[in-house]
Amino acid sequence: MAKVRSPNSDNVIGSAKTGKRKKAGHRSWLARGQAATGGHAGDIMSPERRSALMARIRGKDTSPEREIGKRLVALGFKFECHPKDIPGRPDILFRRAKVAIFIDGDFWHGWRFPLWKKKLSEKWAQKIESNRLRDRKNMRLLRRLEWRVVRIWEHQVEQDASKCLERVTRVLESTGVAPRRPRLANTRVNREKCVQDA
Repeated sequence: MAKVRSPNSDNVIGSAKTGKRKKAGHRSWLARGQAATGGHAGDIMSPERRSALMARIRGKDTSPEREIGKRLVALGFKFECHPKDIPGRPDILFRRAKVAIFIDGDFWHGWRFPLWKKKLSEKWAQKIESNRLRDRKNMRLLRRLEWRVVRIWEHQVEQDASKCLERVTRVLESTGVAPRRPRLANTRVNREKCVQDA
């Protein structure tokens, strides 16, 4: 299988056979700490079309959240999703154990944001910066309230969901939470409604 390489590095950015490319938000084609060159070149869409496109992006029940949630349910864990009474509305919450799990999108939550922020228009740079500030504020508040906070990035789930699941289960085991009974492999999981920690 032929690999496509970035012109400025030795990192493989996709497969010529599958045509898949890493998302721009990953910025994995940059060396650690290296900033992206250039600046914002303007939008190729009208403001109305861009607004309609951005409105279609989900804020919750994303594929990384569903992947981790499905694996936790398969292990027998019960949890809440996006509770309104907890700061930051964690994606997955174990209320009794006081464990909050955030599964954040690389673009919207600004993974390695200082390296690529100048590629965005001023409006989007401010939006992502405000998201990052809100995330930090919510995580500080949760920790002050003695919650254990686990933050998982979208690209980490895509690269190795099992490793992300191990991180979560280690934290849960350290707080004394054990899975109920593991689900059978052919049992359907109702993702419409998250299960409350009983």
